[in-house]
Amino acid sequence: MRLRVILTALLALGLGTTTGAEAGTTVEAGTTAGAGAGVRLDSGSALALGAGGFDFAQPDVVATGLEAPWGLDFLPDGSALVAQRDQGTVLRIRPGRPPVQVAQITGVVGGGEAGLLGLAVSPTYRLDRWVYVCFTTASDIRIVRFRLNAPQNQQVILSGLARASVHDGGRIAFGPDGLLYVGVGDAGVPANAQNLASRNGKILRIRPNGGIPAGNPFPGSPVFSYGHRNVQGLTWDARGRLFATEFGQSTSDEVNVVVPGGNYGWPIVEGPSTDPRFRAPVVVWAPAQASPSGAAFANGTLFVAALRGARLWTVPVSAAGQVGTPTAELVGAYGRLRTVELAPDGSLWVATSNRDGRGTPAPTDDRILRFTTDERQPPPAGRAGSHAPVSRHFTVPIDTTTSSLPVCDQNTGSSE
Repeated sequence: MRLRVILTALLALGLGTTTGAEAGTTVEAGTTAGAGAGVRLDSGSALALGAGGFDFAQPDVVATGLEAPWGLDFLPDGSALVAQRDQGTVLRIRPGRPPVQVAQITGVVGGGEAGLLGLAVSPTYRLDRWVYVCFTTASDIRIVRFRLNAPQNQQVILSGLARASVHDGGRIAFGPDGLLYVGVGDAGVPANAQNLASRNGKILRIRPNGGIPAGNPFPGSPVFSYGHRNVQGLTWDARGRLFATEFGQSTSDEVNVVVPGGNYGWPIVEGPSTDPRFRAPVVVWAPAQASPSGAAFANGTLFVAALRGARLWTVPVSAAGQVGTPTAELVGAYGRLRTVELAPDGSLWVATSNRDGRGTPAPTDDRILRFTTDERQPPPAGRAGSHAPVSRHFTVPIDTTTSSLPVCDQNTGSSE
């Protein structure tokens, strides 16, 4: 008990690192810019409670034998829907039961990073029964919606986005305003990101039926923010601030706090910049340590699934929006991590991505892991997205230029 109290105090100060999947693993802490080297702690088996209050040493394996799971979201009953990128299928997963295929998405054409990507359940699912998926066809990126009782009837709500074998983005998520947010990559054409006439290299915001909200920053356009290379994760904190993860090119992967109409610099800048035209990231990593994909928020902590980095990054965020020093969990324990989501019951679900053509699969890959909180800790705050009450107004994020910028050692490397 005393060790847990000490660890909790260290985490509150942004100093602690915690265990991977096996006791005795040493995990490197991030470095806060201007503050010198990060603290490094050797963890022991008694220090099982990780950042955000989850026990990362004791996962429940809720699914095995999957093929590159990508999008993941939850139905009101707590079961999960999971999109398999290369198969174009949607599975329903319940702990203790084998996965069941519930939909085959028409027109999915994969290859490279393309295929069936993001998945989101309507925030008003009990009333409308809609499930949304984002995928690449032979000619474009599009979003369709369907109902589980008639999955063959797929209604297109957005289409015509440029696709490629890389940089498709593809993450979709409902915000606290009840609108659908879409991360779209630059499709391998960097100039797309600064061109407001293009929808690539952007975060889009649309109505559930595909319409353009009147409050978007560029009238008549779905563009919410621009200057993005390849957004892979979207999540909101308890105050309604939107956090997005993004692949860099060779030096800096990013976490950005996204504001309406914000320009995030690509391809003019990558990573930190003092150019007043662009919004600076609040966290950067070297691609070898990250290639950040899915993101989730719980218990004052941003969780980021890392592909090339093969770890789960945890980033403390204060109620005022101040970002603390990142620490890493699960380092190398499960290989490439694609998606992390907070379930309705407060558990954290993490999907591996070792069968995506770039990993080394274990015999049971790909897997979905479920992590629970310590019974003495309060449950994590509910998600601001899919099944939380829908607010009437979007909360504009804070000005992040005053936030500290945690960084890790800089190395060069590819994106995913």
